Amino acid sequence: MRAAFYYPWFPETWSVNGKHVFYHPLLGYYRSDDQAVVDAHIRAMDYAKITVAIVSWWGPSSAYNSRIPLLLDRIAALGSPLRVAFYYEKEGFGNPTQAEVASDLVYLKTAYGSHASTRKPLTVFVYNADDTTCSVADKWKAANTGGAYINLKVISGFQTCASQPGGWHQYGPVSREQKIGTAFAISPGFWRADEASPRLARDPAAWQQNVRNMVASGRPWQLITTFDEWGEGTAVEAATEWSSPSGFGIYLDALHNDGR
Repeated sequence: MRAAFYYPWFPETWSVNGKHVFYHPLLGYYRSDDQAVVDAHIRAMDYAKITVAIVSWWGPSSAYNSRIPLLLDRIAALGSPLRVAFYYEKEGFGNPTQAEVASDLVYLKTAYGSHASTRKPLTVFVYNADDTTCSVADKWKAANTGGAYINLKVISGFQTCASQPGGWHQYGPVSREQKIGTAFAISPGFWRADEASPRLARDPAAWQQNVRNMVASGRPWQLITTFDEWGEGTAVEAATEWSSPSGFGIYLDALHNDGR
């Protein structure tokens, strides 16, 4: 599966710690609840051969959660093959209990699991960035009573954990390639809006090679980090800084052409 991390949190995050993002998306500084924007994103992901959008998710009460039905419905309306998975962010910024995780999984399955545009089985990637032991795998295994596919962020020694999820991935866009677990992830660059210089400078030629390497890897999950995380400057969505005749921009062109 070629999947991209997707963030429905605009206009709230056009700035980071009071600093505006550096780049200029061709769609302008848009709203994630604008149907025209959502349609354009779906078409762009289709063009880039992205088959799964891993949507940032912060829980049922998050304002961003209310934007997911529009994405699902527009995928269906456009006849797109794109499917939606979820990126469980709460694990990276706290320590939700097993009961809370179980409740959230039930919510996701009940609210979105039966929608035609949701990936089956319900697919949840987990941003467990502050976890260092196998206890996070134990917790998620115990909480997952509904048969969801769970893919955890790697921890040291993940291969030896007694509880094994459906897969493991790395979310590390400060490096061009991350080959670990069941995933091969690539990043076009990293420049947070509140930092003076990029941690990873953009290099379109390197990106093309990264895409070729990803395709050749044959890994089950081939991850794009990210489609539209503008605050960290990791987006591959079209921008004036990397526009192209196709209208989709050079990063999506490379994905469309498999790096050729």
